[in-house]
Amino acid sequence: MEPLLLALDQGTTSTRAILFGPALAPRATASQELPQHFPAPGWVEHEPEDIWQGALATLRAALAQGGAAARDLAGIGITNQRETVVLWERASGRPVHRAIVWQDRRTTAACAALRESGQEALITRRTGLLADPYFSATKLAWLLDHVSGARAQAERGELAFGTVDSFLLWRLTGGRVHATDATNAARTLLFDITRGAWDDDLLRLFGIPRAILPEVRDCAAEFGTTTPEILGAPVPIRGIAGDQQAATMGQACFAPGMLKSTYGTGCFALLNTGATPVFSRHRLLTTIAWQLGGARTYALEGAIFVAGATVQWLRDGLGLIGTAAETGMLAQQADPAQAVYLVPGFVGLGAPWWDAEARGAIFGLTRNTGRAELARAALESVAFQTRDLLDAMAADIAGEVGVAASGTGDTMVLRVDGGMVASDWTMQFLADVLGAPVDRPTVMETTALGAAWLAGLQAGIFPPPGGAGDVPRAFGATHWRLERRFLPQMAREEAARRHAGWLDAVRRTRSGG
Repeated sequence: MEPLLLALDQGTTSTRAILFGPALAPRATASQELPQHFPAPGWVEHEPEDIWQGALATLRAALAQGGAAARDLAGIGITNQRETVVLWERASGRPVHRAIVWQDRRTTAACAALRESGQEALITRRTGLLADPYFSATKLAWLLDHVSGARAQAERGELAFGTVDSFLLWRLTGGRVHATDATNAARTLLFDITRGAWDDDLLRLFGIPRAILPEVRDCAAEFGTTTPEILGAPVPIRGIAGDQQAATMGQACFAPGMLKSTYGTGCFALLNTGATPVFSRHRLLTTIAWQLGGARTYALEGAIFVAGATVQWLRDGLGLIGTAAETGMLAQQADPAQAVYLVPGFVGLGAPWWDAEARGAIFGLTRNTGRAELARAALESVAFQTRDLLDAMAADIAGEVGVAASGTGDTMVLRVDGGMVASDWTMQFLADVLGAPVDRPTVMETTALGAAWLAGLQAGIFPPPGGAGDVPRAFGATHWRLERRFLPQMAREEAARRHAGWLDAVRRTRSGG
């Protein structure tokens, strides 16, 4: 029997484990919802123990459902929500506070102070990121300053910091391994993405003791083994990547110019820019796409904070729908004469606006507006935000050598994944607004697929980079399959008119608008 691979995908609203067969075909899936906590306006937290128990339950369930045992596994790959901060005691493994989630905005004032003091230029030059609450460093500093005794403990080396992957790795290995990978490290505001190392200047700027940081390794590496009681026998952990980077690999976007966008709680578009980082002139992020064999590949990233979460709000906050699947059917029934725009600034606006003070708003309401029009506006907001990102990316890569848009002629082709892409209506509107093809793969769990591929790469199942198999051709040709391509059908003038209405709504929503 050929070895199997187990992927743990720890997201913002759920934890999922997928067992993959020898040809990276999904064999069994287990998932569990992850509760979120909102202790104050703009604050978002998770219980780390909920994360841990969800990981244990789904790993065990996927293995059982697939009729497999620990001895059948060549390795485990972990992918995770990025930027979320966990701080725990080394001696006991006990978290000192709830995890502060990437969506959390409690450090807005601290980030504004960094910008006002002129520090953002240094941050961007070293990390490719911006001074925004989205990233880990100000969250970590908040914990050190607000949890009683935490800073003193950290200075003594008694605490360990990590993004969610590090916390899970620590627990899975019984506290033997405190490590992360380069993609997660690159999201902390503490990591120099050009040198590939923690940065002392940034540690001083944010007041973070080096003693609490994890070791940074390649995405495909030996991360230790699980303790025997977890799955019945020790299993090597051989791959780690942040969820969006894992999805980029799962979408086989290995060539410069290839582009993917993931539609989950938020929306994240990554454009492969190759071995040289391209620093954005339009307030996008420059990040590490992956690190293999010590060599880094970079990407431009646009981050939308709220995508699928808007649909959740329609369901849970307003009670307008019973299931997310209803939104596509309602959108088809909406009155086309009503120009209703929903700007989902529930936790501020991400790229390319980066307005932490913006809040959600709905424009164009009339007496005839009903739940169908609101459902359509929610889905349309995702497409409009994606266009904003891709317009910025196209401007950033114009003239960049070796980073031409990958697609047909001069048109970008967008590969999509995540829960929202199951809606044909949403994907067609996305293609219409972008004026570009949108490709939906057969396997839409591309985040878990990327994590499994990394573990298989380290296990020697797949060809190594630069080897006889050449990664882009071998993986893309063998494991990525097109399920459907959505082509633009809307007249370009109509698409431009609708997008102009969206931009006007965003202008009115922004804190300085």
